[in-house]
Amino acid sequence: MIATLSAGAAGTAAEYRLQAVSVQCSASEHGLPRAVTVREVGPRDGFQNEPETIPTERKVALIDALARTGLRRLEVTSFVRPDVIPQLADAEEVLARIDVPAEVSISVLIPNERGLDKALALREGGVARERAAFDEINVFMSASETHNRKNVNRSIAQSLAGLEVVLARAREAGLRCEAVISTSFGCPYEGHVPVERVLELAARLRDAGAQEIGFGDTTGMANPLQVRRFFAQARQELRPGEGKGEGDRKTLQLTAHFHNTRGQGLANVLAALEAGVDSFESSFGELGGCPVPAGATGNIATEDLVSMLHEMGIQTGIDLQALLACSRQAQEVLGRPLGSHTLVAGPVQWNA
Repeated sequence: MIATLSAGAAGTAAEYRLQAVSVQCSASEHGLPRAVTVREVGPRDGFQNEPETIPTERKVALIDALARTGLRRLEVTSFVRPDVIPQLADAEEVLARIDVPAEVSISVLIPNERGLDKALALREGGVARERAAFDEINVFMSASETHNRKNVNRSIAQSLAGLEVVLARAREAGLRCEAVISTSFGCPYEGHVPVERVLELAARLRDAGAQEIGFGDTTGMANPLQVRRFFAQARQELRPGEGKGEGDRKTLQLTAHFHNTRGQGLANVLAALEAGVDSFESSFGELGGCPVPAGATGNIATEDLVSMLHEMGIQTGIDLQALLACSRQAQEVLGRPLGSHTLVAGPVQWNA
């Protein structure tokens, strides 16, 4: 399978489709996944780093547009204290106003038990609507003691204890749960982070109820060789079928979350694919980064990720042109150029 352009589209922004053609370098021939899942985190992870307040109506319009690109998972906001991240102070209003199709899963970031209380109160006591306000929660902590303290003012042990309670309660409420481990590949303060520590935390979070573990390259320190080795070990030690619950809740999903801080994001995606990873998180327009430390900018751009995957013949179900339209809209809202390469250059056009 390879991504090609629709016939007759010369001179236009052609819509991508996947065609079965005979090619020398297809993903399946090289043992790569035939399809991957992409979770869009820009409305939360991307917006929270913007210094100027984005009007709620513009956030809603962008989320609604993203929900119609073929993306099936969207992280839209966070129940963090407004004084900590003022940009996300409108979480309840955003969730009340967005119009997301039922087939698209909505997730929210939960920092602690207080945040979960607010989220559950909204979900259970909100106005009648065709769908729930959200379907999944994400929790997070760092594998680095120093980064965790600087980011959430807690030790690793304190964070882990709190998240175990949050995950248990969220599962009881019927929510799907992801736990993201920041600084999984290195810490700007401590340097090397032992893989064994990261995987021990992952196992604890899995046993607490997380059905998905995201491994974050929070400040863009990872390299492809490291990534390939890391996920090979993670797949060996965090075996599917050992989580709590029944049916699909027993299958643990491993997700890669890369930043493009040093321009290595897509190279790390390829290394993760080679290690069997088929779930990724990214941000449209290359929005976002990490507030701690300063300068740790840039999630990988969703459109760059999708463009590369489609060129490799890996299916995502995402309409690249519709996704680019969302990034152009975000660029207009923010009033500045965004870091996405595909937004500047456009999709690859094969004219032969």
